[in-house]
Order: sequence, then C-alpha cells, then structure tokens
Amino acid sequence: MQLINIGFGNIVSANRIITIVSPESAPIKRIIQEAKDDGVAIDATYGRKTRAVIIMDSGHIILSSIQPETIAGRLDKNVDNDIQDEEN
Repeated sequence: MQLINIGFGNIVSANRIITIVSPESAPIKRIIQEAKDDGVAIDATYGRKTRAVIIMDSGHIILSSIQPETIAGRLDKNVDNDIQDEEN
C-alpha cells in the first residue's frame, strides 16, 4: 500500500485516489459544496487556501493546501520507487 503526504502530516492511500484537481472551476466548487453537505468532505488545509481537491474512490473529497502538481509529483515518485524495487 502506497501512502502520499498531502501536507501537514496528512497522508492518503495512493491506491484510492481517482483524481487530483484544482478547486477553481465552478463544477469542482459544486462538488466540494455537495460533499460538505453530505458529510464526505475532509478538510486537510488547516485553515489555509484550498489548492488541490483529491477525489477518492470511496466518494470522499479531500481538500489540501498543496498544489495539485506537487501531490502528483509525490505520487509519481512513489510509483517510480516501487518499479525500481520490483526490478531488484
């Protein structure tokens, strides 16, 4: 199981991530509001501006204050490390 740091010591399972998006568009803002209303939004921003929205396969929406590119880079880094481990 791979774990990805999404900031401030918060970690999510990489295998459960469907997508990582920016919160700027109106459809994503609606998704966030609906998740909050349904109680499936997890705010991991610690009061900072939301910069990434992580959509999980469980239906949960995770808000992070780290850029989507940074989270994706961490995900790619873990995948590369796993491939190297399998080759050895």
